[in-house]
Amino acid sequence: MARRLRPVEIDFVGAAPVRLVFARNIAAPPERVFQALAEDVSGWPQWFSAVTLARATDGGAGREIRLRGGTRFAETVLVAKAPEVYAYRVDATNAPGARALVEEWRLTPHGTGTRVRWTFAADGTAPFRFVLVLARAGLKRAFRDAVTSLDRRLSRA
Repeated sequence: MARRLRPVEIDFVGAAPVRLVFARNIAAPPERVFQALAEDVSGWPQWFSAVTLARATDGGAGREIRLRGGTRFAETVLVAKAPEVYAYRVDATNAPGARALVEEWRLTPHGTGTRVRWTFAADGTAPFRFVLVLARAGLKRAFRDAVTSLDRRLSRA
């Protein structure tokens, strides 16, 4: 992994130059969704098709993530507050142009289910920021498909 990113904290989610926010309601309760996000890290490839490998590191304080296409991330978990929020910062990546990146998954009760809100907060070079804005529709689709797949997975368990 060639590139170290700026070590931002959770407040970066609200202050990042690029913030992409997506939300979806699902049937699974917040506790089960949080468990899938934060405690079953190795299960991510089973419901998030872009993820090919996910594993907890540093006793759960970090994560190693690999995506289809070869992008890799070494991450630090910033917040793991069950069942409300799970957030992590990318510390190192092979993605060009990234300078700082935090992802936050916020879970709120919605009837008997959950409203899942994913915030992708980033900073980087001008071309990196431009590409992220262009990728909004693709990230929205990836989020929708992943959360729908997670909901199906949780309803079978």
